[in-house]
Amino acid sequence: MLMGLSSPLGLGVWTIWLLSLVSSSWAFYIPGYSVTRYNDNEPIPLLVNKIFSDHTQLQYAYFDLPFVCPPSGKTHGGSPFGSGKSISLNLGEVLRGDRIMTSDFELAMGKDVECQSLCTREVSRSNVKWARQLIKENYVIEWIVDNLPGATSFVTVDRSRKYYASGFKLGYRDISPATGQSRYFINNHFTIIIRYRRAPEGGKVIVGFEVYPKSITADDRKENGCPTDVHKDHSGLGLYIAPDMSRLQEKYGGLSYIPEEDDEEEDDGTTLKIPYTYSVYFREENKVDWSNRWDLYFTNQEDGSMTHWLAIINSLIISTVLGVTVFVIWSRTVQGDIKGRGDGAADDRKQKSLTHVENDADMSSEDESFEDSTGWKLLHGDVFRIPAYSGLLAPLVGSGMQLLFMTTGLLLLSCLGILNPSFRGGFVSVGMGLFVFAGLFSGYFSGRLYKTFSGTSWRKNTLITALLFPGLTFFLMLILNLFVWAQASSTAMPFSTLIGLLALWLLIQVPLVYIGSWFGYVRASPWEHPLKTNAIPRQIPIQPWYLRSPTGPLLTGLIPFAVLFIELLFVFKNLWQDKTGYYYVFGFLSAVSAVLMVTVIEVTVIATYSQLCAENYHWWWYSFLTGGSSAFWIFIYCIWYYIFKLHVTGFVSSLLFFSYSFLSCAVYGLLTGTVGFLTAYAFVRRVYGAIKVD
Repeated sequence: MLMGLSSPLGLGVWTIWLLSLVSSSWAFYIPGYSVTRYNDNEPIPLLVNKIFSDHTQLQYAYFDLPFVCPPSGKTHGGSPFGSGKSISLNLGEVLRGDRIMTSDFELAMGKDVECQSLCTREVSRSNVKWARQLIKENYVIEWIVDNLPGATSFVTVDRSRKYYASGFKLGYRDISPATGQSRYFINNHFTIIIRYRRAPEGGKVIVGFEVYPKSITADDRKENGCPTDVHKDHSGLGLYIAPDMSRLQEKYGGLSYIPEEDDEEEDDGTTLKIPYTYSVYFREENKVDWSNRWDLYFTNQEDGSMTHWLAIINSLIISTVLGVTVFVIWSRTVQGDIKGRGDGAADDRKQKSLTHVENDADMSSEDESFEDSTGWKLLHGDVFRIPAYSGLLAPLVGSGMQLLFMTTGLLLLSCLGILNPSFRGGFVSVGMGLFVFAGLFSGYFSGRLYKTFSGTSWRKNTLITALLFPGLTFFLMLILNLFVWAQASSTAMPFSTLIGLLALWLLIQVPLVYIGSWFGYVRASPWEHPLKTNAIPRQIPIQPWYLRSPTGPLLTGLIPFAVLFIELLFVFKNLWQDKTGYYYVFGFLSAVSAVLMVTVIEVTVIATYSQLCAENYHWWWYSFLTGGSSAFWIFIYCIWYYIFKLHVTGFVSSLLFFSYSFLSCAVYGLLTGTVGFLTAYAFVRRVYGAIKVD
């Protein structure tokens, strides 16, 4: 054993052990906390949310679009709220850009509607231009019925399986055969299909929500605004307003050439009328249970299960090889060196202590006992020397423990099925709560380590711990929010949310960090070191190139990155390309995370031992950097992914991508760096404690 519960790694080791135990089972989910049953003709609310795209990080609230039907404010189906009423959202929903509101769509269980007019919207030239831009960037719409997002239905190539993709297209574009120019069409008719099954307790439960959009020209319509025949093929409604030729001739002075897009530059009072209609059909579906109605959203993720298993096997192979190396280091090298000294060495040391002269009284007994030793044993008087910038290292380790607790809790709750897609925004909300509560652990570990470093200003250390990482994160989010605000995107956090986050940080998290720091510094004793430190530090010989900073940590960081990079493909695809946020193979992710932590521990032990053998006692920061160095390679991986996999357009979207990537890598680096540091600390204490002579 390299560590025990009394060591600084006690909590971390048991957390990792519990995580690995949980990850050995396949993750499942709880599809909801209560089943909603509907009787025939009972109204079903349809909520509108937002539009989003894989080509940009900017999202927009549905009712903020100037070319869709605005809410009328009327009540429907006995609801006390009129359309356009905002639904209460949790913190996670707000941060992910959700803006859920009631709508004017009228749905009643079991009642089919062939066609129902919604409104006719008049759209100006500038708004037509914006609609065309959104369609060009492949924006899709998200509606919600019974907590299910409206989906586009697909079938596999062999037609053996059906699966859903959340959202449906705002419109489409094609190429004009006459001019060869792009033409844009907006979807203005929606065929809504509600799939249900009968509940044993009575009533009906919704097991599917599909939306099939269609673009229908404004011609050939009835008095109520519906097309004469909804189901036949129609010409699409083009987003085009003919230019005002007289204005253009006046502007260009009679020139024969007039720029084609000039008519979009300014509004002249001319509008485009867009009639919106919808149809509703209810279909019984007995093959899908309410408890697994979300499975169709995950079918495309299950197709990559073989790749997930290959990622786990790759991770286990790397971790096993490193584990054998650590075993050899411990069982043969360290234990052999200690055992090789034998009792004779101790007797010899005692004999020498009897013959000491007065002028050698300042030389420690440890120096004499190791005077013929080489390698790591020569550092017995310097290995526990307080590192430089210890006042920064302690807060970083405290923040890392806070993140470790939060991440472990999130993975555990996800594997248990508590955090699932039906709990929209739950992952972020619960993660924020765990982070704030973990301020106790942050303060405790930071305070106790600071006391071990003989620090005297523990309140200053507490403030640094409570303000450094959260403060930098909040400042970065505030700056990014200014850019997003300028784009009028729903991705921007409302001012009230910013104030709430600030209050959560300063009024709850900071006091918790203070309480934890008080227990760690005032009530708890510092971690005892088995050897005393010499007054004068020894000279460090020239280090091999592979042990020098930053070369050494960067090289060792490649190994944990090799464990993680395959699974990162799936995570990145979900975060940056599939904006639904329904990544749900947490069993695989937890397993890879557990192996990753073990790999970080093994790499840090090997790197620390190699550094000690090179007679370098500056292992404190080196171990922290070694544990977190794979974050550098993950950020390089983000750059590669941006260049070769993403099709992000616009400065703000690119800024958001790199800012979020940097912040994520910083979180990862703090977490793994803390694990590496505590591993090295426990390893060094154990090794030099084994050779201590009373």
